[in-house]
Amino acid sequence: MEKMRQQLIEWGVNIETFRLPHWEELPDLELYMDQVKTLVDRYLSPVIQGEKHPLLTSSMVNNYVKLGLVPAPVKKRYNKEHVAFLIAITTLKQVLTIPEIKEGILFQGKTVGIREAYNLFCDEQENAIRMISQLAQGKQHEQILNQEIPVEYIAVRSATLSFAMKLLAEKTISLETSYLYEEKKNEE
Repeated sequence: MEKMRQQLIEWGVNIETFRLPHWEELPDLELYMDQVKTLVDRYLSPVIQGEKHPLLTSSMVNNYVKLGLVPAPVKKRYNKEHVAFLIAITTLKQVLTIPEIKEGILFQGKTVGIREAYNLFCDEQENAIRMISQLAQGKQHEQILNQEIPVEYIAVRSATLSFAMKLLAEKTISLETSYLYEEKKNEE
């Protein structure tokens, strides 16, 4: 059990400094599909691991364009807006349906603009990851749920917290499964 606790603490330490690139940090260059997929994978692989690779495929991107979640590329090239949408969609689809993501993106984009909506998403996701990092380490954490939040941001906070809590649950269950396997192996 102590080994499991230590592994959870180490995982918490590893994700404590997780950061998403904010709008200003996204590449200003136009990118091809393979470059976009590599970039999204690099940004999100610290928190989305395991069987979920590749995180983004060409067919996913094409479907998102067809569904109106992402603007169509210009001459098969993608810009910073595309990358921002794809980071948010790839993360949020872990806990929401595609129609829910589309409605949320449309609402946030209309409410505060795409740039600000994306930066809000990044801030909220980073705060949620930091919270579960502290929980995993057995530390006190800032009470995100006790902070006042404008009604138009509740969905973003809820979705990012859901994603983070899902990560913590998956990691804990994975460690518990390993622990039970080791116990059974030692009994035999």
